[in-house]
Amino acid sequence: MTSYIEAGALGLVSTRSFPAMVGTADMMLKSAHVTLVGFEKIGSGYCTAVVRGRFADVRLAVEIGAETAEQFGQFVSKLVLPRPMPNLEVILPISSRLARMQQADSRLSNLAVGLLETRGFPAMVAAGDAMLKSADVLVSGYETTGDGLCTILVRGTVANVTMAIETGMYEAERVGELNAVMVIPRPLEDLEHALPTAEFARDEATPLPMLLPKPIEERELVELPDLTQQAEAEVIMAPLPRPRELDVDQL
Repeated sequence: MTSYIEAGALGLVSTRSFPAMVGTADMMLKSAHVTLVGFEKIGSGYCTAVVRGRFADVRLAVEIGAETAEQFGQFVSKLVLPRPMPNLEVILPISSRLARMQQADSRLSNLAVGLLETRGFPAMVAAGDAMLKSADVLVSGYETTGDGLCTILVRGTVANVTMAIETGMYEAERVGELNAVMVIPRPLEDLEHALPTAEFARDEATPLPMLLPKPIEERELVELPDLTQQAEAEVIMAPLPRPRELDVDQL
């Protein structure tokens, strides 16, 4: 794999949503012998999958990726660079990503991945909660791509992920706006490396403690002043009204 990264063509396919970009990258990897360098997000939902390899493989992968993105209705643009200059690779942020790539989590490997993108964070959280309650899946992370778009990722068996995505779609539409969904039954290793994975997903999930109010006996009691005695003292100290003088002629 190193030979393809150090010397080879560069291919890019851009889409308008993160789930569509992940699905496009999956098809690119499965159609040709290329390496997924990573993803680029530039805002407003625009995402780009970047692959490396021999020119013929990269060209085939880009064509397949563009066709896939068009089928999703999310295609933006494509590019194949036969011999990118070293200076360009140094400037591009993708150049150093391979050194930072994390190995795929053993708990998440060989599991299907489901992606659900919403416009608005509350809709994404509601969809994630509904997916967890409807199927045996694990929320492995989420991604934001600008313009209010955010994508939640779930992992599990194909049946569970499919069921979770269907439930999440209805909940996302109930709370806000659903933008895109994607289910990848068997993601390849390169795609596993590039997908966002939250740190908590690498360990056994532990529930957060409930923030309940303390029992009354454990609370700090504050001594309040006796308002009754204070009111009586104010009445005693207040001057009494003078009696009204009667006019003798009115009698």
